[in-house]
Amino acid sequence: MFKHRHPYAPFIPENATKLIVGTLPPPRFSIGELKPGDVNFCYGSIDGLLWPILNTIFDLQLKFETTDEAVWQRKHFLKSRGIGVCDIVKSAEREKIDASDLGMKNIELRDVLGYLKKYPKIDTLLFTGGNSKNGPEYFFRKHLKSYGLSLKVDCDEVPRIHSFVYEGRAIKTVSLTAPSGAANRAVGSMPFYKQIKQTNSNFNTFDFRVLQYRNFF
Repeated sequence: MFKHRHPYAPFIPENATKLIVGTLPPPRFSIGELKPGDVNFCYGSIDGLLWPILNTIFDLQLKFETTDEAVWQRKHFLKSRGIGVCDIVKSAEREKIDASDLGMKNIELRDVLGYLKKYPKIDTLLFTGGNSKNGPEYFFRKHLKSYGLSLKVDCDEVPRIHSFVYEGRAIKTVSLTAPSGAANRAVGSMPFYKQIKQTNSNFNTFDFRVLQYRNFF
């Protein structure tokens, strides 16, 4: 059984108003065996789409390489925009060493609400995935339940938007389409994606995410 520990502490600037919440990076980040092009930071997988999406939206001219400069670029962006990163899974066990959320067992969650208390300016959580089993929204619902809280539906269309009240403060959650290739099939079946694809044959699943993420970042 492989013990998959999150390799990065939450990165939350003092001015953060938004918090990106995922699960775990691929196991290679935990054991320090990075691929060429990986960035040694949150969502740094060369196969992931979060930073390419943000790079496109904000024209960041990011480097996609295993260097300190690439890490600094991402931290600088997050600080300048008041965005933090706090994945909800602290550790998990795996029989198979891969990045599948469904493969996680004996999961230990981070106290995300504790971080919300520490950083009172945060009013929006951006989940990098929905409520499917072992996804970030799924785990956050369990986390809220342990505090006697639950999510209220504000918009039931993708990306689904919920809200909850914590210590007298209203907080919104947005379940973004996951920034991974595994979600491409789901994107391709969405009516909105099909509608745009009919009018623009060059429109693809990456463009769809850029369009979606732009509204919330």
